Amino acid sequence: MMTKTPGGQRPPEPLGTATRRAALRLLDAVLRRGDPLEAALANATRALHGGPDRGLAHAIAAETLRRLPDLDVLIDSATKQRLPDDAKARFALRIALVQVLALGTPPHAAIATVLPLVDGGPKRLVHGVFGTLMRQGAALAEIPTLPADTAARWRAAWGEDAVVAAARAIAAPPPLDLSLVADDAAPGGESLAPRHTRIEDAAPVPDLPGFAEGRWWVQDLAASIPARLLGEGQGRVLDLCAAPGGKTLQLAAAGWDVTALDISESRLARLRDNLARTSLAATIVRADALDWSPKAPFDAVLIDAPCSATGIFRRHPDVLYRVRPSVIAEMADLQRRILARAADWVRPGGTLIYATCSLEPEEGEAQLAAFLAERTDYHVTPATARELPVGIAPRDDGTVRTLPGTLAEKGGCDGFFIARLTRASA
Repeated sequence: MMTKTPGGQRPPEPLGTATRRAALRLLDAVLRRGDPLEAALANATRALHGGPDRGLAHAIAAETLRRLPDLDVLIDSATKQRLPDDAKARFALRIALVQVLALGTPPHAAIATVLPLVDGGPKRLVHGVFGTLMRQGAALAEIPTLPADTAARWRAAWGEDAVVAAARAIAAPPPLDLSLVADDAAPGGESLAPRHTRIEDAAPVPDLPGFAEGRWWVQDLAASIPARLLGEGQGRVLDLCAAPGGKTLQLAAAGWDVTALDISESRLARLRDNLARTSLAATIVRADALDWSPKAPFDAVLIDAPCSATGIFRRHPDVLYRVRPSVIAEMADLQRRILARAADWVRPGGTLIYATCSLEPEEGEAQLAAFLAERTDYHVTPATARELPVGIAPRDDGTVRTLPGTLAEKGGCDGFFIARLTRASA
């Protein structure tokens, strides 16, 4: 029971406890309910009053997810009986340990701000386990351990080297990639492709030169490849499942007449904001791709399909814990239906780009093989090295697959599958 003051009131919680409570809510949303970390952020941090506190809560939760298996090994080494995975004491210890071992928080501050999270619970156990690990000089490995089921799945698909590269990649947030309205719009950094720059240790995005003037937008280098394979504007293009809109902006900057379709109004609002900021133009349609039909065929259709998003694990480590085989199968079925429907919206001789930010073959290679077996009026038009960023090459079949380890010496990139298809002429 919490000690009360002589007046009968609970003593005030240590400064910063509310932020740690928000981090606990975030972790609970991801690990127990399977919610995306970003989607849970607003509700989990509603009691916090400032952006820095919300940012810290997010950083604690994200770093915990990057290091979760290793944190749990430490906790289990200092307990006689294993704490249940969903025990609040385990969550509190994860949060305390990650602050000290990865974020540089002093031990006394880390434990003081998490003990109130187990009010009415095993505070003495949490304090004792934490103290034991501190006295033992506990440390986290330089290379994190991936969740066992994720590692097994990626090992079967891509081999041990990809698993090791993924573990290295998740050790720290990746560099910031910017797509540029024009090549002369870069606020510094290293260019790995036309209209691109990569910045290490970047300031907050709104503070970077050129943001307010609309000279660029944030977009991972791999995510820019699908639109690159359409080249400069040559007619009407449909960006399907478009929001939040990086590819729409690319296509508009390249001179295409763009129609951007998405089902999410909130995500389309971000696209509208970015179009206004960059002074680029696109026709926006809010609709379900499985219900909507165009009035006329397009010269090109780009499908960055809804997927498990396991390829963006570097920035969103929650996908390592939310995505299960059932989720992959569900998303693959949705992709199949969208791809089959959108294939009819491409004019004869036109181009279809199919892409997913997934590291699962079911959402890439297998999807393409099934589509080509069904639609004999389509064939792969191979990507060429000159169309791709420096260090990324097309595969023998002409498709593009970025994996953990791709461009590792330059800071890496997200996991993507991209295929360019041409519809036979009538």
